[in-house]
Amino acid sequence: MNGRIKQAFGVGVLVLSGAVVWFTAAPAADAPKPTAPAADFKAYKETIPGSAVTFEMAAIEGGTFTMGSPAAELGRNADEGPQHPVTLKSFWMGAKEVTWDEFDQFWHNRAIGQKEDVEPETPKNADTVTHPTAPYSDETWAHGRTGHPVLGITYHAVMQYCKWLSLKTGKTYRLPTEAEWEYAARAGTKSAYFFGDDAKNLGDYAWDTDNSNGDSQAVGTKKPNPWGLYDVYGNVAEYCLDQYQNNAYAKMSPTLPTLQPVNIPDDHRFGHVVRGGSWDDDAVKCRSAARLASEKTWIKLDPQRPQSIWWLTSADFVGFRIVRPVEEQANLKGFHSKITLGSK
Repeated sequence: MNGRIKQAFGVGVLVLSGAVVWFTAAPAADAPKPTAPAADFKAYKETIPGSAVTFEMAAIEGGTFTMGSPAAELGRNADEGPQHPVTLKSFWMGAKEVTWDEFDQFWHNRAIGQKEDVEPETPKNADTVTHPTAPYSDETWAHGRTGHPVLGITYHAVMQYCKWLSLKTGKTYRLPTEAEWEYAARAGTKSAYFFGDDAKNLGDYAWDTDNSNGDSQAVGTKKPNPWGLYDVYGNVAEYCLDQYQNNAYAKMSPTLPTLQPVNIPDDHRFGHVVRGGSWDDDAVKCRSAARLASEKTWIKLDPQRPQSIWWLTSADFVGFRIVRPVEEQANLKGFHSKITLGSK
């Protein structure tokens, strides 16, 4: 991505690079069954309070799937294996990538005099959540605004948006875990793409380097995947909640399903999982199993000292979509970004 601006049964604990991953293991033939969602578990539309801006959430019923890619998959990287079974509980996921229309409701309403990295440990309302400072250049990088995906923002900015939106709506919104993202992208399939192993049909579903004309596009203008998710491949690559680790899958059981795995981030600014590929990527980087880590070079052109914890200068290809768990997993309750101006 160059961008326009060039084990045993029972309950266990898995430690990944200082982060704790809780899981419940069971024999593959008797995988843990997610709690059946309530009868009203269905897609819905949310209006951001105080605005006319809406977004749609698709209902993703929980289940067990095989995470990662087989060794023979075209374009596969070593960090996509070994394959391993994962079980997830039900959640809602944004049918489309978050747009500037939505994000503007957050960052355009920064309180006068608010410090950019100091807020109450448990903010009581959306106004007390720290908001982005003004960028020193066009934040859209001339990619378009209305109906277009927000891009060029940091992991911290995304996490703060989710916190703000949760307080604004009274519902828990956050980034998807890496496992939730891949589960939803696959939509019950095991092939490289949800439509098969041959990338020839990717253009029906995604904006990538072959058809994007070097630009992001308005969200939802291609066909969705079988579970109603648009642009899950291409357009903008999407942050996940997890800290990236190249050998994370090697620490998972190859036969016993791991329940709701997540590699919880520390206070580092970069090294977070990014999925799905972008308008600036070729087809193999858009595969369901393809993984990427955010990196410090994405902010290399920022002349400010300290450099911004909100805006990227060299990554106009990364954005995000949100999820809402039906029941939040214990180790993510109250989780928030630990990044400050002093973070490396």
